[in-house]
Amino acid sequence: MTAFWLLMLTQEQAVEIRVMARRGESVRAIAKQLECSRNTVRRYLRDEGARRYGPREPRTCKLDEFKPYLRERVEQARPRWIPATVLLREIRERGYAGGISQLKAWLAPLKKSELEPLVRFETPPGKQMQADFTYVRRGRNPLLALVATMGYSRASFVKFVECSGENVATLCAGLREAFDYFGGVPEHVLFDNTKAVVIERDAYGEGLHRWNSELRELAQACGFTPRLCRPYRAKTKGKVERFNSYLKGSFLVPLLATVQASGLRLDANLANLHVRRWLDEVANARVHATTKAVPAKRLAEERAVMLSAPALKAAAPTRQRVALPVESLQHPLSVYDTLLEVVR
Repeated sequence: MTAFWLLMLTQEQAVEIRVMARRGESVRAIAKQLECSRNTVRRYLRDEGARRYGPREPRTCKLDEFKPYLRERVEQARPRWIPATVLLREIRERGYAGGISQLKAWLAPLKKSELEPLVRFETPPGKQMQADFTYVRRGRNPLLALVATMGYSRASFVKFVECSGENVATLCAGLREAFDYFGGVPEHVLFDNTKAVVIERDAYGEGLHRWNSELRELAQACGFTPRLCRPYRAKTKGKVERFNSYLKGSFLVPLLATVQASGLRLDANLANLHVRRWLDEVANARVHATTKAVPAKRLAEERAVMLSAPALKAAAPTRQRVALPVESLQHPLSVYDTLLEVVR
């Protein structure tokens, strides 16, 4: 049995064993972290000849190409659990041709860890902002939202746009507005692994990425360092992911219901008309469930240590704020005033 596990070691695991041993970690700790037996770790450390064994050629199965999507969905739902039948329907819409049995078998270990305590990584004021795109509507009339959440205060910003995909121009414009809304620039901004952010991960070595040139120029101009979350690990940027769920449940669902009842179609102009007031009066004014503090009040602490507003204004082009023309709206202004009251 030991020899079998020894053969199953990947090159990455082999390197990890040597590195952890040199750091002084025990055999027990190494085995626990790599999820293999202690005898396997001892045998590998004792027998340098074991290095000649390579990983077995993995057997492909119908589920393989959908595993990254499934991992992300599981992480997005925590601490709740999405039933296998629902996940099956979602991946079948994406081309999965297998059955539910192998899906349940693959999900079982993930479900067992469902109740493990969640370790939250807190950051000091002004240290980090997390940014992410979330889809409101796909198809012929797409609606996308850029969401930014400050790591310390949990203060959030939302900008709706009508585009079919995540692009760097939309991202950079939204980031500038987010910095303006928060009143400063944080030290780091954490992103997902999207082409709007990074062209090639680890292009120049581990942790040295080839950034999208427009984002890199924005980072240099505004004074923040872009960071990437770990692939398929939504909880790395869990603060903004959790706010995405809150945004949809607390803001979008009631707004959509009201808009549809009024005979309107929700577009970016209408969504942005409502969301700023909702952010100021609801989302950033509530007592946050995790911090037990009001985000708007903690944001004042972040402003005190972030890049100052004069530096931000010098980096950003001058923008004129103009009133939304009446003719761009689909109904009289009184209708929109009524909607604003409904979604408060």
